[in-house]
Amino acid sequence: MENSIRKLEYHRENDYLIPNVAMKNNNLDNYQIGKYGYLRLDYLKKYKRGYYTELMLKGTLAEHIVAIDKEANMQVNNIVKNSAKPNNVDEMLKQCNPLEWVRLMNNFKNSAEEIVLKELIYN
Repeated sequence: MENSIRKLEYHRENDYLIPNVAMKNNNLDNYQIGKYGYLRLDYLKKYKRGYYTELMLKGTLAEHIVAIDKEANMQVNNIVKNSAKPNNVDEMLKQCNPLEWVRLMNNFKNSAEEIVLKELIYN
């Protein structure tokens, strides 16, 4: 039977031995995590501690957070677009009555965020 335990290498910093461990580079360094990613991360830390720890140990937490953030942004944008079309909220309304346009778009965005938060972030 093979010994599956890896031996860790250490380096010395002052009087301490620090293990040489690093996270995998997932090419996610250039992605700026947004509102929904941080909300998901906070939710996992507070309420899904076991799942959070599992993702950390596997090294897939960053991938998970980025995927959730991208999906949430895409869904919010799609819901807002799909809500605006049937209600005739377009550039013409924006030029004629900008305050009404802002009110309606904020209403659509709030509704979309409520859906996404319930189904994607806090699930």
